[in-house]
Amino acid sequence: MTTRRSGFTLIELLIVVVVIGILAAIAIPKYTTVREKGFMAAVKADLRNLATQEDLYYNDFYTYTTNPTDMGFDNSEGVILTIGEATNTGWSATAYHAGLPAESCGVYHGSAAAVTPATVESAVMCTR
Repeated sequence: MTTRRSGFTLIELLIVVVVIGILAAIAIPKYTTVREKGFMAAVKADLRNLATQEDLYYNDFYTYTTNPTDMGFDNSEGVILTIGEATNTGWSATAYHAGLPAESCGVYHGSAAAVTPATVESAVMCTR
């Protein structure tokens, strides 16, 4: 008497593992790229929001500030923002994301000294 067993053969399991490996090899680099783009988008958005807040602060006090709390600015999670200079004639700031410390963005306005990588006044520019 022969009993019949149901289940998967070793070849079938091996094929499934190989297919999953191929899918992972394609998906992981794509995920990393999308994640990095998201980090940089957060940095750029924070610098644009900072510019708006600095302008609002200037309209009230006729000077810019180096303290984000003074103007009610709250940066995104993971974004490290530094306001380097703020006078009554201009301001400058740089920012980077903790997930991408090698890439940074900068912006300056008015008579403030240009900060790397910003080379055009009031334009958020990033290294890449």
